[in-house]
Amino acid sequence: MFSKHRADFPTLSGENPPIYLDNACMTLRPNSVIEAIRSYYEESPGCGGRSVHRYATTVSRKMANCRKKLSEMFNANETNEIIFTKNATHSLNQVAKGLSWEKGDIVLTTDREHNSNLVPWLQLEEEKGIDHRVVKSHDDNTFDLEAFEKACGDAGNKLKMVSLSHVGNLDGIATPVKKAAKIAKDHGAMVCIDGAQSTPHMKVDVKDLGIDFMAFSIHKMMGPSGMGGLWGRMDLLENMRSIQSGGSTVDTSHYDSMVWSKPPAKFEGGLGNYAGILGTNAAVDYISKINLDDVHEHEVRLNKIMTSVLKDVDGLQIIGPEDASQRGGICSMVLENIDAHDIAILLDEAAGVMVRSGMHCVHSWFNAKGIERGSLRASAYLYNTEEEVKLFAETLVEAVEALG
Repeated sequence: MFSKHRADFPTLSGENPPIYLDNACMTLRPNSVIEAIRSYYEESPGCGGRSVHRYATTVSRKMANCRKKLSEMFNANETNEIIFTKNATHSLNQVAKGLSWEKGDIVLTTDREHNSNLVPWLQLEEEKGIDHRVVKSHDDNTFDLEAFEKACGDAGNKLKMVSLSHVGNLDGIATPVKKAAKIAKDHGAMVCIDGAQSTPHMKVDVKDLGIDFMAFSIHKMMGPSGMGGLWGRMDLLENMRSIQSGGSTVDTSHYDSMVWSKPPAKFEGGLGNYAGILGTNAAVDYISKINLDDVHEHEVRLNKIMTSVLKDVDGLQIIGPEDASQRGGICSMVLENIDAHDIAILLDEAAGVMVRSGMHCVHSWFNAKGIERGSLRASAYLYNTEEEVKLFAETLVEAVEALG
């Protein structure tokens, strides 16, 4: 379905390109993104939003255009609700540390959160005395809506924030965000979503979901590294503190006071990653021309192929439901008595297959289950093929049988 797109990615060119299945960590970049970054340095290396000469004006115009495209992609109320950040981690920290908290305020997350959506809340628990509570998932890692609703009810009027991954980077399982957000809102809570694993793979409408904040990573959307974003409701952004104050975050300053800029400038302190933003602009253009429903369908089809080969292998257990359609493009596996890093190195050296090994920044889930070796995670994207995932799965079976 997407075979024609492979030619757009220079790392997939040549006679024997690698099989890249680490897309949940970072996607590859098309030529248009690389060219946009190159053109910034060669043609208009100016400071956007600051100087008024032609270089800077070109950058300012492209920054505004990129912000507008992202707001349209996520159906935001207005363009200025989009904030450029370094990554989803930065965005989630901005939410956690930019809001005001009182001792005893309750924050709910799940037991499958990336450290980026766990550690900031643990830090607030240490520093501010908030009450961070974890909602357990079903045994197959799917979201337990009844347990979540009970947790919201138990929290009562102390419930201030619900922060959930939209799609888990551990297992590819989607959270029913719209249903969860309605329950949270009925209990008076704000809702923050980690959209790092959803925004590259499906249509995300922040108004339809009924949420207040969403963090996302551009480097998982075929864009540059060091680029992410935060969407937030304007009324909340206007009253939130910046965690990176300085240049551009204020309209003016005196020796004893300052006047804050309006969002998004309020949260974009310091010299921006202008090359990254122009690369983001190209990435949004590229992804906007693709039907994300088709991308999701393609990823599920690839996951079904991997799953069919791996599901009955002795010494290997797939994390999450056996039904691949519930795991999107992610197939994460626990290997008995075999170190996941050793297998990952072997796959790369023997077959040119690149996958992720370890705990995928979800240490809490592995530690709770006593899994010390982490897992092996293969994650597909639009440019991957059926032949690639079949070769990966068959090579993995051979490796497990040889080393197990």
